[in-house]
Amino acid sequence: LDKMGSNLEITKEIENYINNHSLELNPIQKEIILYNDSLGDIKRMQIAISQCHFLHLIIKTSKIKKILEIGTFTGLSTLSMSLALPSDGKLVALDKDEETNKIAVNFFKKAKQEHKIQTIIRPALESLMDLKKQRQKFDLVFIDADKENYKNYYDQSLDLIDTNGLIIIDNVLWHGEVVDEKNQDKLTINIREFNSYINNDARTENLIIPVGDGLTVCRKL
Repeated sequence: LDKMGSNLEITKEIENYINNHSLELNPIQKEIILYNDSLGDIKRMQIAISQCHFLHLIIKTSKIKKILEIGTFTGLSTLSMSLALPSDGKLVALDKDEETNKIAVNFFKKAKQEHKIQTIIRPALESLMDLKKQRQKFDLVFIDADKENYKNYYDQSLDLIDTNGLIIIDNVLWHGEVVDEKNQDKLTINIREFNSYINNDARTENLIIPVGDGLTVCRKL
């Protein structure tokens, strides 16, 4: 059988092997993952460890200093990005859930990262309007929130980055459901339409990377 060019299927064992042979996670990152494990089904809102590593690499190599995050949950992605930032880096994290935000902020303090992170608790679209009014600019926007608003978040984020700025969006492969023609579930259709919208958008150059549940990386032209 010709193995050349065929893609690897990432099993649980391979995922563990990758995690054991990659950058060691910070103790507080591990703590958040353990905490999320105790939450049951909602834990799927957390990013994958491979995504933590991917974001780390992008932030370090692109010398990113200012990040906007849409969707914080219990703070794993926020903390992963903050740890990769230089000491004078800044991260603005948007989320409307006060309860999970409290938990996230405690983790940020424990990891001694709270000086870099500003959390704003209100619907993200309102916060995005404010940030635009303040003429704020970011090097990277990470979107991992309610899928219904992905297109809005993406469009608004484009005004908050300059040329070569990055927008990274999570869950774009939606557990592989995007390719299942029979799946006409509302969120699946939503993500399919969003992926097509971005792919046809002349304002950015985009690529989908099969890390975790699929990340789209858009570079503003």
